[in-house]
Amino acid sequence: VKDNDAVIDEKSCPEAKTVTDVDNNAYATVKIGNQCWMRQNMRATKYADGTAIDEGWTTTSASTPYYYNNTSSGIDLNKRGYHYNWPAAMKNTSSNSFPSGVQGICPTGWHLPSDAEWDTLKNYVSSKNEYICGNYSHFIAKALADTTGWQNFNTALCAVGNAKSDNNKTGFSAVPVGYRTLSSFYGDGDGTLFWSSTQSELDKAWCRGLSYSSATVTRYDRIKHYGHSVRCVKD
Repeated sequence: VKDNDAVIDEKSCPEAKTVTDVDNNAYATVKIGNQCWMRQNMRATKYADGTAIDEGWTTTSASTPYYYNNTSSGIDLNKRGYHYNWPAAMKNTSSNSFPSGVQGICPTGWHLPSDAEWDTLKNYVSSKNEYICGNYSHFIAKALADTTGWQNFNTALCAVGNAKSDNNKTGFSAVPVGYRTLSSFYGDGDGTLFWSSTQSELDKAWCRGLSYSSATVTRYDRIKHYGHSVRCVKD
C-alpha cells in the first residue's frame, strides 16, 4: 500500500474498512446511512482492467478520457486525488439507476454514484439533527466538508469556511480542490465538485458541489470536458 492516510475509525464501513485501487492506492471508507463511500478522492491513473488513462496537460475532451494532477495545490495528493473529465470518470454510458451500475474509474466492487445516489446521501444527512446547521435541514455542507484546506468565511454561521473545526461530522471529508477547465485549475481552497454518472444534456453531466462560502450542497450540470473529483460507492 502506498503512503496514505487511509485511517480506520468508528465511521469506517464495517464491510470494507479500506479499499485499494489498481494502482495500489488505499482509500479510507465511511458509512453514511446505508451507503459505503470512499472518504478520499480517486487517484488512479488506469481502470481496474489495466487500461491506462492519459494525463491531460493542455488537452481537454468531452469524449477522450483524461486525468489531471494539480501539483500546485496545497492539499496532499492522497486527499485531493486527481481531477477526471467525465469520459475518464465513466468509461460507460449515462446512468441514473440506483445503484448506477457504472464502475468507471472505480475499483472492482465499487461504482460511480448516479445523481439519484447523491440524492440519497443528501437526504440522509438532511434527516439527522446532528448533521444539520442552524436548524435548517438543507444546511448540511459543513457536515460533509473536511476541517482543513477551506478558505475562511466568517460572515455566515453555517458556511463551510466558518468555524471549520465543527466540520465533517459525517466523516465524508470533502476537500476544496477546485476543478479543471481548458488549461487551468480553478477554485483551489474555495470549493469542490464531484461527478455523477448521470448525463443532464448531450454535452453535460450532473455534479454535486461544496463551497467555502455556502451552507448547502449544490447540484450543477457541468460540461463533460471539465475535470472534477470522483468519489466511489460500494456495490
